[in-house]
Amino acid sequence: MAKVALIAYTPEPEKVVAAAAKLCYSSAGISQIAEGLTPEKTAAFVQKLAEMGHESPLEHASFTFGIAGVSRSFLAQITRHRIASYSVKSQRYVGEAEFGYVVPPEIAAVPEAKREFEQAMEEDRRHYARLAALLTEKHRRALLEAGKDGKTALREARRKAREDARFVLPNACETEMVCTFNARELLHVFSLRCCLRAQWEIRGVANEMLRLARGAAPHIFLHAGPPCVRGGCPEGPMSCGRAEEIRRFYARRGENP
Repeated sequence: MAKVALIAYTPEPEKVVAAAAKLCYSSAGISQIAEGLTPEKTAAFVQKLAEMGHESPLEHASFTFGIAGVSRSFLAQITRHRIASYSVKSQRYVGEAEFGYVVPPEIAAVPEAKREFEQAMEEDRRHYARLAALLTEKHRRALLEAGKDGKTALREARRKAREDARFVLPNACETEMVCTFNARELLHVFSLRCCLRAQWEIRGVANEMLRLARGAAPHIFLHAGPPCVRGGCPEGPMSCGRAEEIRRFYARRGENP
């Protein structure tokens, strides 16, 4: 199961955004732009930016999340958001002989399908372990012949073996990451990934990221979520047809729809 934590963010993110915006429209200099920014005025500034569509000041606030228990399939999707920074658990340096894996709910709901899936994961584990062992021995011998001592040769051989053994690992293989987004990019992420047409795993993570981000900056993310939260659905004939239900959900921020 995915676990999401907001591990760091810009202190007073909304005040930072408001101060940056104030500089654009005020004669006040750098040393004065934060003066008079009470919580009420800060909230009003942020709301005004949203109404104007002036989003660049939002880039001055950043949010860093720790995400665990997600699949490599999720990793392939989230990293398509290129205006962000990612640090991901490496399959090159970390052994995966007993890798955890994510079971899609549709598979978990069918006992026979779940058994088939779990058997496939166990088979992948065996293949990975066997490949790692075979490659480790090959590299160990070569390193010994090159003059490495036994301990060093084994350590380096295991690392080299992981580089190629990992190719047998499945998309379901669990991974962990730390990722950082500015607020503007987060709004874009939520617009795409909170939509019901998004894949179930990334939608669940995006909803949890939104819940955490809104706790840190409630006015910035007040109207965050899929496009239908702010207006009409852009999906045309592919629309889920549940716009009113989705709007109510994001207004109250309850459980995932």
